[in-house]
Amino acid sequence: MTAAVHPLLKAKRRKSALRTLAFLSPWIIGFSVFFLYPLASTVYFSFMHYNGINPPTWSGGKNWSYVFKDYPFFWPALRNTLWLVIVMVTLRVVFGLGVGMLITKIKTGAGFFRTAFYLPYLAPPVAATMAFVFLLNPGTGPVNHILGDLGLPTPGWFTDPHWSKPALTMLAVWGVGDLMVIFMASLLDVPKEQYEAAELDGAGAWHRFRYVTLPNISPIVMFAVVTGVIQTMQYYTQPLVAGKVASGIIGNSGQQIEPGYPDKSTLTLPQLVYNLGFQRFDYGSACVIALVLFVLSMAFTALLLRRRNGFLSAED
Repeated sequence: MTAAVHPLLKAKRRKSALRTLAFLSPWIIGFSVFFLYPLASTVYFSFMHYNGINPPTWSGGKNWSYVFKDYPFFWPALRNTLWLVIVMVTLRVVFGLGVGMLITKIKTGAGFFRTAFYLPYLAPPVAATMAFVFLLNPGTGPVNHILGDLGLPTPGWFTDPHWSKPALTMLAVWGVGDLMVIFMASLLDVPKEQYEAAELDGAGAWHRFRYVTLPNISPIVMFAVVTGVIQTMQYYTQPLVAGKVASGIIGNSGQQIEPGYPDKSTLTLPQLVYNLGFQRFDYGSACVIALVLFVLSMAFTALLLRRRNGFLSAED
């Protein structure tokens, strides 16, 4: 009896496994085609000398040595990218949460303020960056004129290497409408009974935020931080356009300029991938920097997820 049942049970399990595999096959195919194969190709080409025209030839670790030791733009770009990840992501999350909390408390005109804060997010990145560069122009921009009239310092903004990254951060915070909407939705889902119980216990505004609001929205905060880190690791358009416009070189057809104006302060790792791969046709070195970006993104994400207990409540 046992010998007769065993083959049937084994066949049933095999059918169940095949059925599960069939349901998973779209994801498996997509994951393999759009993630595993590009990642394996990037690793492969990082050890090759390849210009996109001639067949790739083995170069060993020369590409890695060139990027880490001889390429003068790598370390400034890495420092700038890490600075933007730490500062820009933090300010965007804090500002987006603050605006979301403020609008949920407004009784009159909430729709107008929601629209006003969300519209900048819809602005095309190139147009928004060009507008910010002209507004913050140290000579003709209205921002410095107003600061000068108030007797305040007038920074060089996108023409000063010490102020270019803060100016980019201001641009990113200006377009914080996406996070505002996400946080507003999560804030409106916080049970009002918990606020009422906290008020009865004598909790002030800070304690209500710390012990009621934050534990309820902590998964959304984690989502905003992780996605913000990944997006900032891919930060390309705004610093490139800001550097070109501030330098006075918009870029004519066929013209090649070194990114990062002023003094490599707006240089980011994605710019180096494009510059090496599609302008200098050094695909091996471009793949090295792409792998550095991938490792950094995974490291930041893993660190944040390991620290999730600092964000999530005990129930989560």
